[in-house]
This record gives sequence, structure tokens and C-alpha cells, in this order.
Amino acid sequence: MVTTDFRTGSPNWLDLGSPDPGAAAAFYGAVFGWSFASAGPQAGGYGFFQQGGRTVAALGPLTEPGAVSAWTLYFLTPDADATAKGVEQGGGTVRMAPGDVFDAGRMTAFTDPTGGQFAVWQPARTKGLDEVGAPGSFVWAELHSADVPRALAFYRGVFGWRTQEFEGSSDYVVLSTADGDQQEAGFGGAAPLHAELSPGWLPYFATEDPDAVVAAATAGGGSVVVAAADVPGAGRLAVLKDPFGAAFAVLRPDPRM
Repeated sequence: MVTTDFRTGSPNWLDLGSPDPGAAAAFYGAVFGWSFASAGPQAGGYGFFQQGGRTVAALGPLTEPGAVSAWTLYFLTPDADATAKGVEQGGGTVRMAPGDVFDAGRMTAFTDPTGGQFAVWQPARTKGLDEVGAPGSFVWAELHSADVPRALAFYRGVFGWRTQEFEGSSDYVVLSTADGDQQEAGFGGAAPLHAELSPGWLPYFATEDPDAVVAAATAGGGSVVVAAADVPGAGRLAVLKDPFGAAFAVLRPDPRM
């Protein structure tokens, strides 16, 4: 599972681009109990989803031409510029050139060779999210691709990730960072593309009651992609879309994980 012991190649930030940040903040506030704190007038409407004063994700307006509402996952890198070169060499696309975000860190955004969008974060003052793994916070990352082997070869080349088949399923691959015990360093998985999802990364948020989250999300104008169900070895999960089409999932982890 994801922890705040961020290592190179592990997810360390997560933000939502929305055509209506105010309405999105209200939706996620009703679903997870999050509050929204602006990053200030200089941040162009960007701000932080928080619970108990701790940042669990971020939110901002859409900034790229033709962009649609979506969650973007960031991975830790010690050198955003070098990672951008590695992405290009691996067949990916640099959508946003590396640049400093005030004194917080340096970021750049990409599209992998199978169409999945992601970003990297080179920490300075801000290392990453304040809280992960607890109810209401980010807990797992999942890559959906129409060509999983090609996507994994790309990410291995960029981050050095290790992979392992999920026990009991040949279609699901568990992802781990290059360093540390492989099981303890696991942060996500990769799966074939779902018919109702776009290629790319699906964030999971921990919850003690996935069914209650589904009810709150649909009451707030969201929709269900995958109904709440128990998955052996993982826990109870559901996949949803917010009112603007951004996909996310919720998980009550199996206590044995």
C-alpha cells in the first residue's frame, strides 16, 4: 500500500483538474468529508483537499487545451528534467516542460505510449501528500491500458519498477518501486483497459464503507462504473465517476494486506 515514506518512483501527489472546481469541491466534500483550502491568489484557483488539516489531494481548473476532467497521479523523481528525457527516449510524450512550482518543487507532465497521462514531482519544500492510507485518503494506484506489456516496459524504463502477478489472477500485475522489499514497496497495479475508463491511472481512496461512498457519490450526481464488490486478497471496492466524468475508486482494504 501507499505510504508517506516516499521513494523514487512511488506516487507522492494527486490532483484533480475540473471544469468547475467549486462544484467538484462540494461533491468530494459530501463524499469523503474533505474541506478545500486555496493555495492563494497567485495559484490560479489551485488548492488542497484536506481532512483534519492534512492535505490528501489537490484540485484546480483545467489548464491544457482540450483537457477533460481527470485525476492526475504524480510520481517522485529526484530530477524532473532527467525523467522528461527518459520519457521521450521510452516513446512517451512530454505535455508540460519541467518547471518550478514556487518553492514547493519542480514538476512536469507526460503521456505514456499507450495514452495514459501522469506527472512527476521533484520535491523541494513539499515532499508530497500529508496523509495516505487512512480512511478518506489515497491508498492505491491502478494503471489501465489497452496494451499492458507495452505500458509496463515503458514505466520500468523510466522508474525501474518491479512487477509481480497478483495471486490468483494472470490479468493483474502488482507494481513496486525499484528499492526496498518488493511486497512492502508495492503501491499499485496494472490491468487491461475497462470499457468505461480511459487509458491511464485510477486513484483509489480508502474508506471503511464503500457502499456508503457509492450512495453519497450517486446522490451528488456521480455515476457507478463498477458496483461495490468483495475482491479476494484486496478488499471491498467500487469504481465511480464524479459529475464531470473524472474516474476514481474506493477500497476497504482486506485486513490481511
